[in-house]
Amino acid sequence: MTLEFKVFTLNCWGLAIVSKNRKTRIKAIAKFLSNSHYDVVCLQELWLDCDYFLIKDEVAGILPHSHYFYSGVTGSGVCIFSKYVIEEVFFHQWSLNGYIHKLHHGDWFGGKGVGLCKLTVNNLSVNIYSAHLHAEYNRKSDEYEAHRILQAYDTAQFILLTSQGADLVVLAGDLNTLPGDIAYRLLTSIPGLVDAFDSADVPRDHVATCESLRNSYTPGRLVKNKTQGQRIDYIMFHPGSKLQVEMKNYKLPLPDRVPLHSFSYSDHEGVEATFEISKQAILKSSRNENDVKNVLDECETILNRALNNLVTHKIIYIFFSILLLFGLIITFIIDVPAGFVVVYNIFRVIIGILFVFSILMGTIWNKIEKHGVLAVKLAIEKSLKRPTEL
Repeated sequence: MTLEFKVFTLNCWGLAIVSKNRKTRIKAIAKFLSNSHYDVVCLQELWLDCDYFLIKDEVAGILPHSHYFYSGVTGSGVCIFSKYVIEEVFFHQWSLNGYIHKLHHGDWFGGKGVGLCKLTVNNLSVNIYSAHLHAEYNRKSDEYEAHRILQAYDTAQFILLTSQGADLVVLAGDLNTLPGDIAYRLLTSIPGLVDAFDSADVPRDHVATCESLRNSYTPGRLVKNKTQGQRIDYIMFHPGSKLQVEMKNYKLPLPDRVPLHSFSYSDHEGVEATFEISKQAILKSSRNENDVKNVLDECETILNRALNNLVTHKIIYIFFSILLLFGLIITFIIDVPAGFVVVYNIFRVIIGILFVFSILMGTIWNKIEKHGVLAVKLAIEKSLKRPTEL
């Protein structure tokens, strides 16, 4: 007996106001999905309820079951649509996800994490996971490296601990990491996930899912220089011991442009993977303990560095807090000419705001971030000790 199982994932770029042509694009995505034959669809950056319900209504005929993972201020943006009944759901929110004051990045407001939907497909237990890791805004100086490592490790552990007994595990989403990066290796080594791209019979050259040269939203300078984009959107899988899973097809199925328009469906490309599943009672594992140890050693080094940086950040913020406090006190001592009272009061308020911000960042926020990094570091230490203790 063989079974085809088709999965699709897309970062929809569904920010209100900021995302260009959002309403038209969301309608086009819904139309595309309603004419498809997917078993499971995982979407990210679907931030608005109205967009989620629009797609839900449009695809109800072929993907009647769905779940949106609400979290944070704006919602996680992650949802899953399924041809099969969704029997159980769970969302694990990451403890670290950027900074509240980085409004231009905005990751913190999404309350991001990894969502799980459990399905039964032809008497097979299937776990579908979808996640959207923190973006990498500056590869040369990545201030979110420790945050993304925490998210990838949490996701890998979450999959490992919740997939016991599952016949098939699938992770799909915008993972914001390149093949070979440490976050990528955490996801492939700990739960033993396989990148569908690597198992597919497709050309080995670069297949970009972000900043693709064919995408209308790719910056013009990259197109002009023919700078290849990045593959950061993935479908990964891991079969249970009773199944044989082969990649039948892997592709980026979305047309270059929305029909009758000059723009693409999103600033990301969608990814489609078709699995051919057959029952085969064999014992196998794609988890390599040496790979796990190597990637965890590397993680531990980075997290130790992050903890040291947090000590430095704390000192800097406390130092600025003291300076600002003295400045604030001085503003109450100095007499101000009558004509400058309003401006002076505004200046005083600004100093007060900066003082409160510095105090919070040097104390409460620093402690939260320290505990988040420390939690993963200690968990990794346990994992590294485990083989020698057994």
